[in-house]
Amino acid sequence: MSTTSQQQQQQNLTTHLATTKNLHPTPQWLTAFLATQKPTTPLPALTQTALFRLLSSDITTSLAPHCILPLDIHNVNVKECRVQGPVVVQLLGIEDMGKSRWEQIEAIEALERGEGMKGREIIRVPAAREGGNEDDNGSGAVGGKGGGGGPHKLLLQDARGTGVYGIELKDIKGVGSGMSIGCKMVLKDVPVARGVLLMEPANTTILGGKIEALHRAWKENRKAELKAAIEAYERTARSNA
Repeated sequence: MSTTSQQQQQQNLTTHLATTKNLHPTPQWLTAFLATQKPTTPLPALTQTALFRLLSSDITTSLAPHCILPLDIHNVNVKECRVQGPVVVQLLGIEDMGKSRWEQIEAIEALERGEGMKGREIIRVPAAREGGNEDDNGSGAVGGKGGGGGPHKLLLQDARGTGVYGIELKDIKGVGSGMSIGCKMVLKDVPVARGVLLMEPANTTILGGKIEALHRAWKENRKAELKAAIEAYERTARSNA
């Protein structure tokens, strides 16, 4: 393929990802990705593969800081502002605030046994896959569907590496304790109250994705973190008694 053809292919791919998913990969990422693809690959197949790879990547290295969170987003003296966006973020952690820590531990242990809930009935659920394929955008959730429960508190990160907490004010389809760590979302016109994103369906779009290493570490450590938090609370309660 000629240099002109390569440049055109890269431009077509860049335009498609930006206009359809608000994803702006770095030139370095695009160059490395295209080097692994056949020059004759049709654009639809190329864009689908690129999307899967981006959703499985760490956006702090794969995406350009095209549109990021405000520098002063953590300023608690600012009562309210807005993230105009669209800003792409990835999930680093999630907590179901509608459940106690013990209930969250019980839910994790149920998933470890291969169990889930359907209403009040305990059912068997398929084991979570350790990897996706290039047709599902890597959006599989752990132990079943991602949504349910809530409201949820999410730890999010933008392409610059800025972390921020978000609160689910209204149920967002796909948001739940079964979400994959590394899942990508697009934020647009999101209110920020004292450094916390106020999220709802109208301002949050789930793209999917999963960062295997982060997801595995979070999954392995989550139960221990919850137990440690319970023990710390109990020690504080005894010392104040």
